[in-house]
Amino acid sequence: MGKKTLGFKGIRPVMIAIAALTLIQSVSIIFMAIGLAESISALFGGSSLQEQSGTIAVFLFAFIIRHVTALVSQKLAYRYAERTGRDLRKELMDKLFQFGPRLAKTEGTGNLVTLVLDGVAQFRTYLELFIPRMLGTAITPVLIWVYILWLDRVAALILAVTMPILIVFMILMGLAAKKQMDRQWESYRVLSNHFVDSLRGLETLKMLGLSRSHSSSIEGVSDKYRTATMKTLRVAFLSSFALDFFTMLSVASVAVSLGLRLINGTMELEPALLVLILAPEYFLPVRMVGADYHATLKGKEAGKAIQTLIEAASTEAMTAALPAGLTWSADSVLKLSQLGVQHEEDGPHSLQDVTLELRGCKKVGIIGTSGAGKSTLIDVLGGFLRPTAGELEVDGIKVEALSDEAWRTAVTYIPQHPYIFSSSLADNVRFYHPEATDEAVSRALTAAGLAELVKGLPQGEAELIGNGGRRLSGGQEQRVALARAFLSDRPIMLLDEPTAHLDIETEYELKETMLPLFEGKLVLLATHRMHWMPDMDVIVVMDQGSIAEVGSHQELLNRKGKYYELMKAEGEELG
Repeated sequence: MGKKTLGFKGIRPVMIAIAALTLIQSVSIIFMAIGLAESISALFGGSSLQEQSGTIAVFLFAFIIRHVTALVSQKLAYRYAERTGRDLRKELMDKLFQFGPRLAKTEGTGNLVTLVLDGVAQFRTYLELFIPRMLGTAITPVLIWVYILWLDRVAALILAVTMPILIVFMILMGLAAKKQMDRQWESYRVLSNHFVDSLRGLETLKMLGLSRSHSSSIEGVSDKYRTATMKTLRVAFLSSFALDFFTMLSVASVAVSLGLRLINGTMELEPALLVLILAPEYFLPVRMVGADYHATLKGKEAGKAIQTLIEAASTEAMTAALPAGLTWSADSVLKLSQLGVQHEEDGPHSLQDVTLELRGCKKVGIIGTSGAGKSTLIDVLGGFLRPTAGELEVDGIKVEALSDEAWRTAVTYIPQHPYIFSSSLADNVRFYHPEATDEAVSRALTAAGLAELVKGLPQGEAELIGNGGRRLSGGQEQRVALARAFLSDRPIMLLDEPTAHLDIETEYELKETMLPLFEGKLVLLATHRMHWMPDMDVIVVMDQGSIAEVGSHQELLNRKGKYYELMKAEGEELG
């Protein structure tokens, strides 16, 4: 059990309670052995069964106590594991929603889905089993050994010598199993990401006639996971066998020692029976830890991966708090001072020395060639990416990143490929405003130019779209994203190449719909389509991660710099 596990909320009271129950359980095991040894030795000596009723009652009472305390311990561990798993999943989901597409792109959608669904469940099983097992290993063998030492020093010496050997062997086998599990987990991560990517691209593969040939790639990834799993299972089975074998040898050594002394007459039957009954109980907690270690190793690795992901996201989220209910008005100011983004320590800068001041409600165009840093800047402004250098300031409040909830609730984000959920058209439009009325949704759909589409749908706004529903064209999906923006009416809009994948006719149609939506807001539009620029109040020209020019359309044309060259290359009107 790692230090991170001990840091979970509420684990210490649970461990104290389970430790107390384990202590009671250990004492009951000793009393069970005493009752059983006394009864057997007395019956062997000629005593009647009725005469041993009191001793047998002690045995039965201790037996009940042992199993009741074990049941209560398991219930406590189960409830704590359930609660912790639920909280961990919620925390992970909060981070996923907070850091959105950037985190999904970095970690892989398949891996994130696997962590949220299977990973949390496996970690919950790990907690449920390992808390009582580890406490049992720390308490029960010690008490039993002390009692055996009081009864017979020779047997206690044999047990004291064999236990460290057994533990060292468990550690060695555990390290080997962990090495195999790390490989299995990595192959599982690759398999999950590959599966999701294959599902996403299945339609394209089928259209290109490559769906059958792609099956060999799926087979190869699956075979790697199967091989890693079988190697892990081999190590697990081998260690379980070896653990049972060494335990059997240790108990047999104690039994031989006791038997020889019984034959020589240097030891009585009752203490010999008592030691022989307690010897397997001495090793039982260690054996259970060994068996459950392999059963829960995947859960431990999943928990470590989840905690690492949450900690990394939490580090990015550390920033000064913006006031709740943040509003954007004509007097509001957003300042970027020498902002920089570098994904790798020795790698190139995606953004470098970006200094910009945006005041009030303006339409800001961000342009540049591919790789100029447009999308990276939008990711920073959307709170999906934490800058590695520089400062951000909102209305005089300095923050390290725009990941604050107050900023998020003021921003509408329209990406290049808006996600369409497998739900009704109306529910998709309500993405930013779940409580919106049907009338408000209808107005947003009309404003986004989707009124004709709604009329042609059998169930109108209740028609199922997305996976398993009616398929929409790229232009229609973009209009759904616009309808979300119309409905939310948030004061800040971020658009990252919203029309890059559309044909020019559809783009001009959308443009007529989008321009009225920009009025009275701070709009930042990252695009490489230059025909948007005459309609922008401020134009930011990006070049290799830095700002090359800032100004209005006419000002930049008059300078005949980078912007002029881009307009000329696009064949746009320069007058």
